[in-house]
Amino acid sequence: MKGGNAMLRDGARQAMAWLHGWTGLLLGHVLFIICLAGTLSVFKPEISRWMRPEISGQADPVRAITAATNWLTANTTGSTGWYLTAPDGRSNVVEASYDSDGAYVSHALDPLSGAPVARDTLGGEFFYRLHFELQLPYPWGRLLASLAAMLMLVAIVTGIIAHKRFFKDIFTFRPAKGQRSWLDAHNALGVLSLPFHIMITFTGLLTLASLNMPWGIGAAYGDNVMALYTDLTPGAVSRVASGDKVPLAPIAPMLAQAQRHFGGAPIGRVYVFNPGDKAAVVTVYPVETGGIGYLPAEISFDGATGQVLKAWTEARPAIRTYQTIYGLHMAHFAPALTSWLYFIGGAMLTLAIASGMILWIVKRRERMPSSIGNSLLERLNVGGLMGVPIGMAAFLVANRLLPIGIAARAQSEVTVALWSAGVALLLGIILPPRRGWPVLLALLALFCALALLSGPVWRPDAVLMTGNIMLLVAACAAAMLAVCQIRRPGAPLSMVRRRVVAT
Repeated sequence: MKGGNAMLRDGARQAMAWLHGWTGLLLGHVLFIICLAGTLSVFKPEISRWMRPEISGQADPVRAITAATNWLTANTTGSTGWYLTAPDGRSNVVEASYDSDGAYVSHALDPLSGAPVARDTLGGEFFYRLHFELQLPYPWGRLLASLAAMLMLVAIVTGIIAHKRFFKDIFTFRPAKGQRSWLDAHNALGVLSLPFHIMITFTGLLTLASLNMPWGIGAAYGDNVMALYTDLTPGAVSRVASGDKVPLAPIAPMLAQAQRHFGGAPIGRVYVFNPGDKAAVVTVYPVETGGIGYLPAEISFDGATGQVLKAWTEARPAIRTYQTIYGLHMAHFAPALTSWLYFIGGAMLTLAIASGMILWIVKRRERMPSSIGNSLLERLNVGGLMGVPIGMAAFLVANRLLPIGIAARAQSEVTVALWSAGVALLLGIILPPRRGWPVLLALLALFCALALLSGPVWRPDAVLMTGNIMLLVAACAAAMLAVCQIRRPGAPLSMVRRRVVAT
């Protein structure tokens, strides 16, 4: 009987190992993009500051929002809404999305003048959007990202079940052992930060729950989207534009009253609906650093008179639970140490995915060294796993080297990133892996060094200096790995060669 139970356990582990491998393989490269971009998005405000070196120092949120609304009042026509995010300890510009003359745009606004900053760039927003939209049109990018997250959760659970020596593998690494070394690295990366991996994958799925599982919403509300919105956000004030032109009341007193209502918490976001109309509404939200929950309170003012229309603090348990789960994933609440822990956990998940992709190939290459399919997948690994960081580094280089005043500059940076990643992918497919790895690693090191050297290097700004140090570390690490690959071009095949000699 005991023997039968052991066989059953071994059979279950083998089935879970098979499912673990194939779920990781099916969308492994997509997961790699999602996790690497998400890891960088932890420091989205800091990346944006690094990419706008002309704007330095901190800005008062009330003064910055006042300057932004003054500029928007004078320079927009026919707007239906202004959506402003105030500067805080991490960001030093007003992030603004608004429409004018029928065109919807997003710009970073100078906190002093309120005008768009000279260096037009998406900044860290590029990595954030890439993380859950994959640069694909709505809703296809989000659907693909959510499908990849589902497979990621399956891979985590099956990996746990397939483990025989769960805790021992944390401390086990045997270098220069071929498949064994890759397995040790993959296990250690996965197990060391397993709670974070589970949390970030599960919360990420829930942020897209309405897209993944829309049937409950459809059953309860049908096509009545406004009823759904009203139930979810009872504190919101919605008005139809009257057509009567009335200037926006001074916004500084509204912001001061909002801060008092929030118990002294700084201003986080300000939305102005129907600006310049008699039915204008100004809605203010506090910063999200006071707690994990997302958008916990709001207060709305009559835009024409400055009088309070409605104030709301969310207290419903179900909504607060969702806001907390959403806030855990977004990490807006996180202080510096927690942000770095998020970054390290995300980096380990990214490396676990990459090592798993390589391990899958190494295992099958040793069994079937002449397989055309395995050879093609190995080349895709080289191009895919190196093309993504190369494209991201090229994005930073483009930010520094593209002329500041050119049209559609922000989109040009994205275009450079995508083309660079595409060229790297093509090189990875064309070159044999023993040459593709060192060539692409050297290219990554070059781009990181170029991004570092083409901007302010020694300016006494903590954010700029930290970004430059990270680029220096990435450049040195990539260069060292390239040198190792050149010196040992056949290292991944060492296990195969030993087996051949032994026979």
